[in-house]
Parts: sequence; C-alpha cells; structure tokens
Amino acid sequence: MCGEEPLLRIVRGVPTAEELAALVGAIVARPRPAAEPTPAPASSWARSGRPRSTGHLPGPGAWRASGLPH
Repeated sequence: MCGEEPLLRIVRGVPTAEELAALVGAIVARPRPAAEPTPAPASSWARSGRPRSTGHLPGPGAWRASGLPH
C-alpha cells in the first residue's frame, strides 16, 4: 500500500483514541448508496418474438394506423 493516500487525515487538533473510534464508527455505519441493479439481458428467444417499434406517433387516427401494414 505504499504511495496510496490515507482514507482519513486529521488536519487540525489532537483527537483522542475514543474520538477517532467514534469517527471511524460513524463513517463505517453510514448508509451506502444502493447500486443500480443491472437488468438481465433478454434471451434470444424473447428478443425474436418482440415486435419492432413502428414509430407511430399519438394523434387522431393513430389507433387505426397502428394496425395497418407498413
């Protein structure tokens, strides 16, 4: 671990061992942000059955146009 910066550095004062222990305990006990779960990739079977996006936009007659062939 040579050359790495310390995780914690006291820049002013002389804390007691109890104060340092309380500080380290507070840092360790704090909640960490939850990582975003990575979605499972869709299987080839599921991808092949999924209809392609047609690019229809909402508006008058859009429901009828969605069923028409391209």
